[in-house]
Amino acid sequence: MIKEQKIIAYKGQVVFEKIVMSQFHRIPKLFQDNEACFMFVNKGEFSVRTPSKFISFKKDKGLLAKCFDYFFETSPDQRAKSHTIEVLGILLYPSVIEELFHFDLSNSTYSVDYNVKRIQINHLLNNYKKSIDILLNYPELADEEMIKTKLKEFVLLISKTQKAPSQLDFLSALFKKKHNTFAATVHANLYSNLSVNEFAHLCGMSISTFKRRFYEEFSESPKRYVAKMKLIKASKMLLSKNHRISDIAYDCGYESVSTFNRSFKAYFDKSPTEYRLSQFA
Repeated sequence: MIKEQKIIAYKGQVVFEKIVMSQFHRIPKLFQDNEACFMFVNKGEFSVRTPSKFISFKKDKGLLAKCFDYFFETSPDQRAKSHTIEVLGILLYPSVIEELFHFDLSNSTYSVDYNVKRIQINHLLNNYKKSIDILLNYPELADEEMIKTKLKEFVLLISKTQKAPSQLDFLSALFKKKHNTFAATVHANLYSNLSVNEFAHLCGMSISTFKRRFYEEFSESPKRYVAKMKLIKASKMLLSKNHRISDIAYDCGYESVSTFNRSFKAYFDKSPTEYRLSQFA
């Protein structure tokens, strides 16, 4: 999947990274050490699925994310536009930040109401990206002092664009995860075609803990409840003649129309077409 990768590390931790990868369907964000991150999108399009939001990103946009569990995804339309995705990332670790800025992140009570945010890349951020690209292409230039200077520069630029009261407040907020309730996470992602394993990952739980918590909340297994809710949504959409059956299948989280047709008939004893016709008879 990864076609090219360039990294610059500071004291054993990757702080700058450029990745070129082939298209994918869904992959989890993997963390090294509780880091927040910022990504410049250089090529391609993708979306980020969080416990509460689904946000799309494309070339010349930026992704600002706290440390929490989420997925990168691509739709058929996004994959059709480009065969590869290229991103340039800046990784921010609490220990490195406290060393560079000589302050304790716990001293600030400032917070922000997002875990992931789409950022418009302005002229200053774009020039900063170009400077990091040079360092990645010529890593011999990236000595310890240069790395520290570029990390500080990024924090200054991004905190200004986000209009934070101070650099300390901005950085402190980056390491405060905004929590979502279990039920809200499930309902926000019901029609996403997530597997049980992926649902558990999004909730930050082991599979066994997720299944137990799910039954406590909904009195049904994840598989049965999600399948039922998808079909109920589909049946409501079929009451309108404006939706094609293929669109309904996709909107309800089915990977193919044939799978949707089989599931729908098994539940309602009618095919989607038959069910629609019966509602207008």
